[in-house]
Amino acid sequence: MITPSTRPTPAADPGLSSEDLAPIAPAERRWGTGNYAALWISMSLCIPTYMLASSLIEGGMNWWQALLTIFLGNSIVLIPMLLNGRAGAKYGIPFPVLARASFGVRGANIPALLRALIACGWFGIQTWIGGYALYQMAVLWLPALATLPAVFPASWALATGPAITFVLFWALNMYVVHLGVESIRKLLMFKAFFLPVAALALLWWAISAGNGLGPILAQPSKFTSSAAFWAFFFPSLTGMVGFWATLSLNIPDFTRYATSQRAQLVGQALGLPTSMTVFSFVGVVVTSATFVIYGKTIWDPVVLAGKFDSKLLVSVAMLAVALSTLATNIAANIVSPANDFANVSPERISFKAGGYITGVLGLLIFPWKLIADPSGYIFTWLVGYSGLLGPIGGIMLADYYLLRKEHLNVPELYQYQGQYAYRHGYNVRAIVALILGILPNVPGFLAAIGVLDKQAIWPGLAALYDYAWFVGFCVSGGIYLLLMAQEQRAPAWESGEIVKL
Repeated sequence: MITPSTRPTPAADPGLSSEDLAPIAPAERRWGTGNYAALWISMSLCIPTYMLASSLIEGGMNWWQALLTIFLGNSIVLIPMLLNGRAGAKYGIPFPVLARASFGVRGANIPALLRALIACGWFGIQTWIGGYALYQMAVLWLPALATLPAVFPASWALATGPAITFVLFWALNMYVVHLGVESIRKLLMFKAFFLPVAALALLWWAISAGNGLGPILAQPSKFTSSAAFWAFFFPSLTGMVGFWATLSLNIPDFTRYATSQRAQLVGQALGLPTSMTVFSFVGVVVTSATFVIYGKTIWDPVVLAGKFDSKLLVSVAMLAVALSTLATNIAANIVSPANDFANVSPERISFKAGGYITGVLGLLIFPWKLIADPSGYIFTWLVGYSGLLGPIGGIMLADYYLLRKEHLNVPELYQYQGQYAYRHGYNVRAIVALILGILPNVPGFLAAIGVLDKQAIWPGLAALYDYAWFVGFCVSGGIYLLLMAQEQRAPAWESGEIVKL
């Protein structure tokens, strides 16, 4: 039998490789521990993180309940983040190429495109936030922006002034994509030092205007019973996991640049849970302070900043928001889908072209509607898409760690006729496991968006939606192992070879 160590190394097939998808050579990997810590500090210091915390306060939690939920969620999602990251650092390959091992060289487009479409949604949300921040600043100096005649249908719920700044900020994002990956690294490093200062300034304002931390943190939980609390806690925890479930899949897109395994492991472990919890504390304090100051909770920081009296202060705050959003948007919501779209047709779609596709789709999902209220933000958006990403993560980790024992034949990941070809390029068992992992969460999702009456769904099935990511992860991972075990041949698995289906 020809083993991976004696088999001749084949050339990459043109339809499966490109400069953007090819493995990164060890000599070209320059990201150290500091870069990964900065990556997470930069991505965590963003308005959706703030809104994550403030939405929990708006939903009824007190300050420590909200912070504990966020810390637990991020500690949980850190585990698949590090596990998937190891493969990227070991082989220098991006997420869509890693997915070929479990889904097949053609089937990998299925999880890649699912991940990409969700990233497009996030790109749209972040771009809307950044654009609206610029609007809040511009309208102070150009009041006529607020009274421009409506040009969009009433059903769009989109005013002309915010639409203009939204498109301008979108164009700025596309320009950064044009500059390439190296500009992203520099932007993240700058933001990691600048944004903490802005966050501390906002925290200082909240404490001063709210007459100290005492009255702010004294705001009680709004839940009248423990049952009401737990009913809100579990889907919220799933939402916290879902917040970075996207990156837990495509983290190889970043760890492929790691100088060592230790660099990505330590950098991520230090950066993710701590930065998310610390910045969430700012969101918790400021949102709680708005109730003390204004008599109502204001969960959107851009709306809150618009209430400041000083034009200069509002302008500085909104520029900080725009910078924060730009850096996070490019790193979290462009790098992955750009690679994912490129994976569909490497010869025709480059990294930049994939980024432009992401930008266009981000315009078309009406992002201003996705974040119109906190309940939709958590229960519809975050929990809903976690039910898609959990199954993908379960399959990929089960395949890489439990079946392949961390061994991949990298050249054959780029071969139509290699060991990852399965049947015509698709691993049918992975696709079946993916579908079966998604199905249990579908009724709950349809009830959450109002398509089905929740009372008409079997209570046990509806309750699964509160744990969408966990359910999908375990169901798909378990079914995948069972299905693949039917084709297992001990010598082949031990040598890293997989039987074609």
